[in-house]
Amino acid sequence: MSTLTPAQGSPLNELRFVSLFDAGRGYAFPCDSAGHVDMDALSGRALQNYFYARTCIGREFCHPVVQTVGH
Repeated sequence: MSTLTPAQGSPLNELRFVSLFDAGRGYAFPCDSAGHVDMDALSGRALQNYFYARTCIGREFCHPVVQTVGH
């Protein structure tokens, strides 16, 4: 996953899709505190992965959760 540098004093959040079957596998995307991902800021590959993870909720991945990863 790509890492974004948060603005001064603002936390970095990730929307995380965790695998239902393979511990440690999943996807994480930068998002705001409500879980909204700026799709325009994602690379082509990351955008494909984001759509894939969303499509596979309940089949390959748990429902996504927002997690604060730093500030």
